[in-house]
Amino acid sequence: MSEQFSPQAIFATLDRHGVDYVAIGGIAANAHGSRRLTLDVDIVPAPDQDNYARLAAALDELGAPAIAVDSAFRDLDPRHTFDLARAEVLKLPTTVGDLDLLIGAPGAPPYADLRARAIEVEVRGTPVRIASLDDLIAMKRASGRPQDLRDIADLTGLEEASD
Repeated sequence: MSEQFSPQAIFATLDRHGVDYVAIGGIAANAHGSRRLTLDVDIVPAPDQDNYARLAAALDELGAPAIAVDSAFRDLDPRHTFDLARAEVLKLPTTVGDLDLLIGAPGAPPYADLRARAIEVEVRGTPVRIASLDDLIAMKRASGRPQDLRDIADLTGLEEASD
């Protein structure tokens, strides 16, 4: 759906709608010093109905599809709070790039802890909460995908090199 990937546009839209989230995945790895190329934005949204309503409005503005299939193979409407609350992983194309929603990401601590330990960075004037390095590594370890294991090696190598 997207002609050009723009994480900044995704973050600005989430911010404009007041969505409470923590960025994870490749974007978070980049914020912690990795140079890996990523072509999507992965977030863990705060799991409450008011936040899901703000997220649904942001997804509408971003042109997310009206129906998406989550990781449990259910057809869900990402613009409806009930469906967002029961989703597991939703991979959503938008007009400015892919946005993946991970509700209860494997290896993630409870959202309050994830958010409390997050760092804040600025992406072209927009504040973005990024998972802490320890939380990011725990999630990548739990995922166990080859790319995540490479990210762990990259991130822990960067950590050791800075000591």
